[in-house]
Amino acid sequence: MGLLNSEQAVIAILANIFFIGISFYALQALMMDKIIKKNRVFQAQLFYILTSIAIGSIVANFFLNLTSWSNQLPFLFD
Repeated sequence: MGLLNSEQAVIAILANIFFIGISFYALQALMMDKIIKKNRVFQAQLFYILTSIAIGSIVANFFLNLTSWSNQLPFLFD
């Protein structure tokens, strides 16, 4: 039995938040202060946030698709 649509939505939201947080944490390892202009703190923070959202969403979609495809594999053998 598959998940209900509401359960899938909750899992998708949690996966996106989790992977956005993980990507934000990983991006902090980069030394961007050598690239970003001086006195542009807000723009640097905005760049970190938008980049982490983009990376986190891509990774979350990958894992959600992988889970969905693996759940459909038994239908291959019916």
